[in-house]
Amino acid sequence: MNHDELELLRTDFCGMDFQTPLVLLSGCVGFGEEYTRVVGYSNRDVGAVCLKGTTLEPRLGNPPHRIFETPMGMLNAIGLQNPGSRQVVDTILPELDFAETRFIANLSGSTLEEYVEVARIFDDSPIDAMEINISCPNVKEGGVTFGNDPEMSARVVAACRAVTDKPLITKLSPNQTDIADNARRCIEAGTDGFAVINTLMGMAVDIESRSPVIGNNQGGLSGPAIKPIALLKVHQVYQVAREHGIPIIGQGGVNSAEDAIEFLIAGASAVGVGTALFYDPLICAKINAGIVAYMNRHGLANVAQITGSLRLNDAGGSCS
Repeated sequence: MNHDELELLRTDFCGMDFQTPLVLLSGCVGFGEEYTRVVGYSNRDVGAVCLKGTTLEPRLGNPPHRIFETPMGMLNAIGLQNPGSRQVVDTILPELDFAETRFIANLSGSTLEEYVEVARIFDDSPIDAMEINISCPNVKEGGVTFGNDPEMSARVVAACRAVTDKPLITKLSPNQTDIADNARRCIEAGTDGFAVINTLMGMAVDIESRSPVIGNNQGGLSGPAIKPIALLKVHQVYQVAREHGIPIIGQGGVNSAEDAIEFLIAGASAVGVGTALFYDPLICAKINAGIVAYMNRHGLANVAQITGSLRLNDAGGSCS
């Protein structure tokens, strides 16, 4: 793409300058260095890279099997395998090129105190922002417990807010009763942005052994199968977030420019790409080109003009 086309894609997110609205999602690109080895890949095609979920101490993760392909999706239960936050800051971050793109740490924990300590460690680092993972469905403690309870979600956000001035992006769970209420509580607690949504809880069964395929019994479902749910959740959170100028990374099943544009229309300011990277590592360049073509067709000067442009139908009548 030429310079003028790239300018169409430039996005402001929580005060950060994203060169495109695309964000590589946590858990899909390791700690940001894995995809740099793919011929033709460039970090300049994305606005930001979310690093793998990081805890205070090293974690080995869950027993195998950890990944299982499903119709139009994928189950994963990695279990937050990582070398610990101090190791990430001391040995991994110095190897990343912060001139190419923005890097966002993903904070995970089993207790409120652990989230706070991980936030402190990343606060004293060159990381551009922090994503608070309060909604991981494939660990046995923390995760879902925090993310599905608005009170606990708000407490985690407030505690992290107290120890850092870096932008905080709260990753919201779809596995809850009222995602808009949770979003409202997190805004009051000090979040700067949202990532909507995390994976849905799911299971696959081996009919011969009559046992779950995933070693953790359940895992997080991602991929195209969850896109309609993710779009609705982005729209619901946007109704609350727009009142406060809080931007959203819309994510869940994006594998084309059309998918990305749908999320922008529903209320997202940026769009997360995850599972699609496993079968097409160069998909971001294609999505960017498709977004630019759409903007040119509609005479749009900036990608922000798409955000929240959804025109709702007059939904009368009753359910059938």
